[in-house]
Amino acid sequence: QVQLVESGGGLVQTGGSLRLSCAASGFIFSIYAMGWYRQAPGKQRELVATITSGGSTNYADSVKGRFTISRDNAKNTVYLQMNSLKPEDTAVYYCNVGGGRLSRDYWGQGTQVTVSS
Repeated sequence: QVQLVESGGGLVQTGGSLRLSCAASGFIFSIYAMGWYRQAPGKQRELVATITSGGSTNYADSVKGRFTISRDNAKNTVYLQMNSLKPEDTAVYYCNVGGGRLSRDYWGQGTQVTVSS
């Protein structure tokens, strides 16, 4: 079955960096676009970044120039490098895959990122 397992979250000061990882299994990772989303307390889940199977990327305006999404198809893993972190980046970050021959969208369990001011 499809599994997405995020890791790499934690507590960091303003201006710091973190790298999130999402290990995928149960589907042909290399042919699917992958996404990172986040949800802050009291807010809706929002798109952070996506990467296509070919490596094209897209970012929310709020993270452009600070975050970088990448993928390693040999390791079935997608990454989110987060630099110049701000308190407003505090959220639970989720990995996502869907579409194609998958029956529905799949989500990981999430990893908490907390940025202190």
